Formats: sequence, C-alpha cells, structure tokens
Amino acid sequence: VSQGAEHPKREFRGAWIHTVGQSRYMEMNRDAMQDYFDQMLDSLQHIGINAVIFQVRPTADAFYRSELEPWSKYLTGKQGVAPEPLWDPLQYMIEQCHARNMELHAWLNPYRVGTNADEPLAASHIYHKHPEWFVRYGRQLYFDPGLPECRRFIGRVVDDIVSRYDVDAIHMDDYFYPYPIAGSEFPDENSYARYGNGMDRGDWRRENVNALIKELHKIIKSRKPWVRFGISPFGIYRNQKTDPLGSNTNGLQNYDDLYADVLLWAREGWIDYNIPQIYWEIGHKAADYETLVDWWAKHSENRPLFIGQAVMNTIQHADPKNPSINQLPRKMALQRSYQTIGGSCQWYAAAVVENAGKYRDALVQEYHKYPALIPVFDFMDDKAPGKVRKMKKVWTEDGYILFWTAPKAETEMDKAIQYVVYRFGSKEKVNLDDPSH
Repeated sequence: VSQGAEHPKREFRGAWIHTVGQSRYMEMNRDAMQDYFDQMLDSLQHIGINAVIFQVRPTADAFYRSELEPWSKYLTGKQGVAPEPLWDPLQYMIEQCHARNMELHAWLNPYRVGTNADEPLAASHIYHKHPEWFVRYGRQLYFDPGLPECRRFIGRVVDDIVSRYDVDAIHMDDYFYPYPIAGSEFPDENSYARYGNGMDRGDWRRENVNALIKELHKIIKSRKPWVRFGISPFGIYRNQKTDPLGSNTNGLQNYDDLYADVLLWAREGWIDYNIPQIYWEIGHKAADYETLVDWWAKHSENRPLFIGQAVMNTIQHADPKNPSINQLPRKMALQRSYQTIGGSCQWYAAAVVENAGKYRDALVQEYHKYPALIPVFDFMDDKAPGKVRKMKKVWTEDGYILFWTAPKAETEMDKAIQYVVYRFGSKEKVNLDDPSH
C-alpha cells in the first residue's frame, strides 16, 4: 500500500510508558499496578497502538529481576527493595502486550545513574564496586561513556534482558552524553587523558557513543537476530548554521551537544529504527515541526523512520490555517505524506489514554480507525513465512471457527509469529491491502 494511503495496512503506532519520576507507581502494590497496566493496555489496544515502549531501566536500576542491577526505586520507593509480593513488571508487560497483539520494546537509559547524586544507591549497585567508572555532572551521576568497562557493563545488561525475556526490541531515548549545563563541562578529563589519543574531545566523545551503539547492536543480533534495536533521539540532528546539511532550526543538537551521531548509526545499520522526538508545534520559531519532519524524512538513511509525537503540545496549539482545531490533523497528514515515514510514537501513553484534548477520540475515529500491522523490517529478514497448512472451517455453537496448522519453519527466523484473518462478503473483491477487512 502506498504510504500516502489514508488507512495504511502497515504502520508503526507506538506509545511510551515511562517509569522515571513516576511517584504513582511507588504507592501501588502489585495488584493495583497490574490493574493500572491492564487498563492502560486495554485502552491502548482499543486506540490501535501496536507497540508499547516500556521504560525498564530508568537509572541503572531494574523493573525486572536482575542479577546485575538493583530493583528500581520508581517501582518500590527504595532502590534495591524487591516488590512484595515478588513479581516481574517486564515479564508481565511482555505477556500482556503479546496477548493484545502489541509488541513490547524494552526501553533503557544507557548512562544515567541517579537523578540526584546525593541519594544513596542500593548496596548491590555496581557503583560501590567500581566508583571509578562514574562521574558527577550537575546534580546527577553518570557512567563515564569514555571508559570501555562502562560500555562492557551496559552490554551485559542488554544481553541479560535480550537472552532472558521475549522482547521485540531494545530501545534507547535521547539521553546519551547528558544535556549540557551552562558554564559547566562534563568531567571526563581523566578518561580523555587515558583514551583520547590526541583526538578532538568532541570527536572522541562521539566515537565513544558510536562504539556503544555498534556493540549493543552486535550483542542483540548475535543473541536473537529478530530483536530490533531502536533509538529515539532529540529532534534536531544539527542546525544549518553549524552544518549546511542540517535543518533550518536553532536548537540543541544531537551531534554537537549530546555527541549522538544518529545519522551515522542509521547509515552503518547499527540501529533498526529511528524515532526522532519532534515535540514542537508547526510554526515553532526555533524548531518548526514541519521543517523537522521534512528534514528527517529526507535523512532516513534507509532505516525505518517513525515520528515521536508530543500529545500535549499537539492539542495546545491551533492549526495555523484553521484556528478552531488543534494540530493533530495537519501533523498526521504530514507524517503520512512521506514515503520514508512508517508511523509514529506517542509521548506519552497516559496522555493518549486520558483523552487529553480528545486526542484519543481522533485516533479511534479517524487516524487509527482500522488496525495496522507493524511494518516489515525486510533488511533483517526478507523471507515471508510459509503458508498455513490444513486449513479447516467449522461451524460450532460458538460461531464460525477456523483451524490451521502452523507453516513448516527451518529456523527461528522463518517461524510464523502472528496470523491475520481477513473477511470479505461472498460477492466482494478480495483486497488484502484494505485494512478495513
């Protein structure tokens, strides 16, 4: 189906569920939290969301059972304290998402250790074993990205999740080197002196992040080649005034300020999808939404590109050509007009579910009116599963039931994971590109 279609058959429709700073979780016991997630996932499924990006490692801690890192304080209120009764939120979310035909992408923050460096870390935290791996910047604590040991440790964490959990993807957001604090330099002079080899410090920092991304991609693929690795970078790569190839914007830059060379990662095939956070409105002075969507669409570097949408920003601003409505219709039309854009992701899930500015209604009635399948990542696997076997249809007391046997598969990559059933009237022309069926 052409991407310009009003109702694409395949479209990435994600939503972020964040855990960092979520005090509401700390007050919930297991049953209350599971109820909360169940209701949210039911709602997201109804809204047509087909991928949930769930934050499982907000500050070098865990929303899952880990031998490497302590339980998150955002789960139990105190880092290192296990939930009581014991349960595993990541495992729970994987099962619940898969039961609703949604993917689960495990979202990790690579370097951030504490949002407040003065808060005590759990006794089991790797910090106590290797304080020399960490630096303090502003009020926060970070792994020093310049140390190979830090990259190795983060690699172990990713490998642990991918090997033990049935995740569909590993996801990282915009926190690479930290957002700059005015008048304060990130304190990595020791690692730079040791490993800088006379490189420009900016180039060296970018090289450190490149090395991490490349290594994580390798770890994920060698463990489970079907698991994707996706990034959701800050919305500006570079401004034109810094680099003629950049966008006509004036804001913080991934490349220069966060040392994240996102285009290189896409070009080298180290990431499997990219969701830039284009959280501004159409008409924003420094970072116009339309300018940025257009720029990323032209710089997808042959990797799947989805747009990170800010729900609250979208409903708080009027359409420049029609002041009586918000910007959602224009943003959706824009996103679907580019061949290289394969969907979007909503920041944040709860805002959609709570129907802020009737955003949820608009998705249900209009933009996500019919279900969409996840896009095909054909650079990872371009061979479709075989046909189903022994197809039988049976009328029963409970209605019409279809039976079939899974297609034969030589390897894990060839297995059928999901089935789609289409339904047409007897005189109707069969069109498998029409998602209304």
